[in-house]
Order: sequence, then C-alpha cells, then structure tokens
Amino acid sequence: MKYQVGDEILVLLSNEEGRIIDIMNDEMVMIEVRGVKFPAYMDQIDFPYFKRFSEKKLFPSKAAPQKIYVDQIPKEKIQKNDSKDDEGIWLNIVPKFSLDDFNDEVVESLKIFLSNRTRVGYKFDYEQLFAGLADFALASTVPPHTDFYIHDIPFASVNDSLSFFIDFSLMEPHKKKADHFETSVKIKPKQLFQKIEQLKEDNKISISYPLFETYPDKEEDNQITIDILRNAGFKVYDASKIKQHIPAARTVIDLHIEKIVDRHGHLTNAEIIQIQLDEFEKWFELAQFNHLPSMVIIHGVGKGKLKAEIHDLLKVKKGVKHFINQYSDLYGYGATEVFFEY
Repeated sequence: MKYQVGDEILVLLSNEEGRIIDIMNDEMVMIEVRGVKFPAYMDQIDFPYFKRFSEKKLFPSKAAPQKIYVDQIPKEKIQKNDSKDDEGIWLNIVPKFSLDDFNDEVVESLKIFLSNRTRVGYKFDYEQLFAGLADFALASTVPPHTDFYIHDIPFASVNDSLSFFIDFSLMEPHKKKADHFETSVKIKPKQLFQKIEQLKEDNKISISYPLFETYPDKEEDNQITIDILRNAGFKVYDASKIKQHIPAARTVIDLHIEKIVDRHGHLTNAEIIQIQLDEFEKWFELAQFNHLPSMVIIHGVGKGKLKAEIHDLLKVKKGVKHFINQYSDLYGYGATEVFFEY
C-alpha cells in the first residue's frame, strides 16, 4: 500500500498539508488537516515532498515576509463563508472495510461524524445507545462548515438497536432562537445493511442522516388576555387546577382496538395500529405526568406487530427505567410492564 498511518500528505484540491491517521480501506484514508479529521480517497492526496521542493528558494530574500497561518486569522474573519449554501446538520456514517479470510470485503466498524453544513457554530451533547442503554457520550462544539469526527462503533454491535440522541444549542445565543433543540436517529439493522450495499454500488463515502435543516426559532409567548379569550367563547382554566380537567392516569391500559373505538371493521391494519399507538402515547404521557411508578400495557399476542412497535417506542422514551414482557396469570404474554424513573 502506498500510504501508512502517520504519513504526511498534501490535499490536492486545497493544497493543504496534513497527515494520515487511519487506513479505512484500499481506496480511502482518514486524514487530519489543522485539527480537522475527515475521510479522503487516495487519489485526492499525495506526498508533500515535491511541493516543498518546488517551492523552496535557493536564495531567499533578506526581507522575506512572515508567514501567517489560517488558524492565526481572527475568527470573525473566517467564521462565515457566504459562498457556501446552508444545508443543515447531518449525522454521517462512514463504513470502514477490510478483507476477511476468504478475501471478501466486509465492514469492520462504523466511523461517526457530525457534519455542520451551515454558517453557524453549535454546541452539542451527543449520546449513542444500544438497546436503549447509553454506550457513548460526548459534549463538544462543531464550527461552521465542519465535519466533526466523534467515535467508532464496532459493526458487530449494529444488531443491538443502534440509536443516537443529540441536543444542540447555539455557540452564540440569539434572543429569537430556541435555547436548545433535541433530535434523534434510530437505525434498524436491515436498513443499514441495505444502505451499505447501495453505498458500495454508488461508490460513495458515507451514509447521511439529516438532523435538522434550520435551527428553530424560540416559541412566541402570545400575550393574550384571559378576558379576550373568554369573550371569544374559549374555556379558560386556572393553571393551578389543570389536573381537574385532565383524565386520571391508569396503571393498566388495554390497546385492543375494540376497547378504543366502537366500529373498526372498515379500518385497515395500518390505521388500527396508528390508533393503538396514539392511545398508548396518551396514557404513557399521563402516567409520567402523574409520576406513576409503573404501568401495564395490554397489547395482546397476535402476530406481535403491536408489541414490537410498543417496545421500539419504549426503548427511546425518556423516563423509562426498564420494561418486561413475561408470562402472567392475567394476560399471558400479551402485556408489557413499564417501570419509570424520575
């Protein structure tokens, strides 16, 4: 192989020098240029020695100007690049390939990048989970138009319900912008395998998941008087008595469709599932609002579609300590018990 880890290189497109920090596969390497790490094809880089030799002066002038590096320029002069379009924030996954004993190309690990394709810098709190349990966390910042390398994930772990949660805030707060913005990505193994195969066919570098296109504005506080609302015919309740107007929380909810709606023969399976999930969301939020220690969700056995959907939601719900689906005398295997933490 032409390159090795630690080799100094020249990025042909930008004429910048850096070094190789990882060999990803036979065609790609991970490089670092002025503290920024990103993948590159081998035909996009070269050794810097010819450049250095060609630029070397045999008789340097006596008053040679002092060289100024980009990272010495004040930030306000390089923070924005108006020639670049804002394309939002993305989570990029770069598969690292290797050859197995049969000389077949296999994925060894996944390199996770946060790509800021905007003219604004962000702070972020990153958390990566397997099966709903935190595996890796990081708090840092990502400057404008920057790819930020976060960490590697062993490819063998992808089957354990891989998901990501990221909480963003502005590096320079703005009074009209939200204090923070939470977003998440949940990856199903089968879909990821298909994306990797498509990536190889298309000869692309990474799999990209959009996190947000535009950072949200702060919610407006509508200063409308209570009298105006009353006069307009709206019912106005005292906030201190809000619980009086909310249904009482239940420790057991039955999601069988006949328990939710009277007539359901005209509904499709997809419509039935959506009604059941909406009912689950309502009672789940009420249980947390009333600080219930636990609740039982009756989903039935059937083909297991509703149970699978409920379990997928519980894995990413905040405040869920754990949940179990075991045999009981009352429900058999048709119910799941959820335990909360506050």
